[in-house]
Amino acid sequence: MKKLGLIGFPLSHSFSPGYFKKKFETLGIEGWQYGLYPLDKIDAFCALMEDEKPFGINVTIPYKEQVIPFLDELDKEAAEIGAVNTIKISNQKTKGFNTDIYGFEKSIEPLLKNHHKNALILGSGGASKAVEYALKKMGIAPTFVSRTAGKGKFTYEDLNAEILENQTIIVNTTPLGMSPNIDACSAIPYNAITPHHLLYDLVYNPTETLFLKKGKQQGAAIKNGYEMLCLQADKSWEIWTEDGLI
Repeated sequence: MKKLGLIGFPLSHSFSPGYFKKKFETLGIEGWQYGLYPLDKIDAFCALMEDEKPFGINVTIPYKEQVIPFLDELDKEAAEIGAVNTIKISNQKTKGFNTDIYGFEKSIEPLLKNHHKNALILGSGGASKAVEYALKKMGIAPTFVSRTAGKGKFTYEDLNAEILENQTIIVNTTPLGMSPNIDACSAIPYNAITPHHLLYDLVYNPTETLFLKKGKQQGAAIKNGYEMLCLQADKSWEIWTEDGLI
C-alpha cells in the first residue's frame, strides 16, 4: 500500500482525502491511500515518517516553513521562497516542493487585465510566499500587508483609497473568513475597491468569504482558492508519480 497524506494542525476539515480518493477511482488504480496526519508539533514529523513510511506528503498550516529543517533536499522554487507544501519520499530521502506557486499562477492568470500591475498580499505565512513568487513571475509587483510595520510593506492602518487605487489585485492568504468563522475578514477599506479590482481569497470554504462578498458588492472580480487547491494537488500527484510508479 502506497500511503499519501497531509500534515498540519488542526486538520478537522480537509479537501484532500476526498479529492485523492476520487482521483484513484478515476484513474482506476488500487493500492493507494490518502490520510490525515494532524501533528500538534512539527517535532513529531520524524516519528510519523518512521511509523507510516509514506510515499508522499502534503503540508498545510502551520508547517509549510517549519518542516524545511527536517527535509534532505529542496526543489529550486521551494528553496527560493522558503516554504514547502509537497514532500516526495524516494530511496529514504525527503525532497520538498511548492506546488502552491503553480496552483495560484494558473488559477489567477485568466482573470488578469492590463491594469493589474500591483498587488497587495494580506498575511505573511508560508502560502503568502508562494503568492509573492508567482506574482513576480507574472510581472506583477506585490506588497505585503501585515499587522506590524516593516520595510517594504503596509500595515492595515496604512491602507487608504489612494493606495488601493494603485493596488488593483488584493490576495488574502490568511485563514480569516474560513468556516466556521465566516463573519471575519481583514480590515481593509472596502469602500475604496472598484470594478478595476480583483480580489482573490485562498480560502475556499465558504465559497464566498466575507472578504469576497465585500469586494463583489463594490463591483470587483472575485475568485476563491478552490481551483488553486485542485491544481496544486494535481501537481503534487505528478511529482509523486513522475518515476512511473502507477
